[in-house]
Amino acid sequence: MKNLPTDAAAADAVKRRIPIRDLVGYFLRLGTLGFGGPVALCGLMEKELVQDRGWLTKQEMRDTIAISQSLPGPLAIQVGIFISYLRGGFWGAWAGGWAFILPNFLIVAALAALYVHFGGLSWMTAIFYGVSPAVIALILHSCWRLSKLGMEDWLQWVIATLCFVITVVFQAELAVLFVSAGILGILYYGSFFRRRKVPPASGAVALIPISAVAAKPATTSTLGQLFTFFFKAGSLTFGSGLVIVPFLEKGLVQQTGWLNGREFFVAVAVGMLSPGPVVITATFVGYLVGGFWGSLVATVGIFLPSFLLILFIAPILIRHRNNLIVQGFVKGAYAAAIGTILGACVLLGKIAIGDWLTTLIALGSLVVLFRWKISNPLLVAATAVIGLIAFPLLQPHWVLLQ
Repeated sequence: MKNLPTDAAAADAVKRRIPIRDLVGYFLRLGTLGFGGPVALCGLMEKELVQDRGWLTKQEMRDTIAISQSLPGPLAIQVGIFISYLRGGFWGAWAGGWAFILPNFLIVAALAALYVHFGGLSWMTAIFYGVSPAVIALILHSCWRLSKLGMEDWLQWVIATLCFVITVVFQAELAVLFVSAGILGILYYGSFFRRRKVPPASGAVALIPISAVAAKPATTSTLGQLFTFFFKAGSLTFGSGLVIVPFLEKGLVQQTGWLNGREFFVAVAVGMLSPGPVVITATFVGYLVGGFWGSLVATVGIFLPSFLLILFIAPILIRHRNNLIVQGFVKGAYAAAIGTILGACVLLGKIAIGDWLTTLIALGSLVVLFRWKISNPLLVAATAVIGLIAFPLLQPHWVLLQ
């Protein structure tokens, strides 16, 4: 593992632009092999782009995560878009972002086609049984890495603790948490509570050129409804992709009746098992409702708000990179991100861990990640095999089958 860049190297990294083909190549690979959900993907980007490649400084990565977490939409994709914007400009953001999404779209659309053709995939539940506890371990391990990256003082830990408790109690990631934490960060770090000069940031608000301101037969009506529903989902749900699950369940099962309960859980399973962001569940749902064009429309709908938000907000933040208010908001929001992600992990754990074996898989995965630093795809593959072998023998009374 390479050392973090020196100050001089970090300054050069801030000004250096990465060729768009390199951004596309990296995010195509990450979208194909990046398992474990949003926090795991952010942790992987931090390791590869900060420590290994030196494309970003530590401060840039910290600010990128905090800003992305403070906006509605899937965290990992927004971090990828923001990074692509920092290093490739306006067109780099579009190219890198869609390159991140493309492999996952193709994989999930193919699985949806198989699901429709064969009338269900019984082995998917078995794989989900083994992989889900490992996903919990991946989230916890990645959250530990992210806390080392950006948690610096007592106030951030207080904010993170409060957001964790509130997330668990209300069983949702609340947008007001990020806004409130950001305001508290402005008051404290912005020198309203104390008159202390904050070092200028070299991160996501760094000096770079600003060149842009930022299955079933599908009918036109159905495609329009799919796009509207998922565009709304991408625009109004905050935090990790996990928080979008209850929103989707209410809209897809209870309100529209597009899916029944079992189809919905299969869609969520596919979103968690496939590489890339969990919200790729939209692709699977879109295929079930409107065939290939339904999957395409749903995918564009769920991710388009992320592009618009990042490309609108990034130039503003770059212009005001040395503003104490901006820096304070980022620090407060970052702490809220850590707390709410851990809270979402608890909520997801209630689904993923239901008996002695899933508990053992989760604990074993944590030990392996901290002790041997095994790659995410290898861990997912190993636990998938465990699920395929153990589930038919145990047939647990699992919550996803209720």
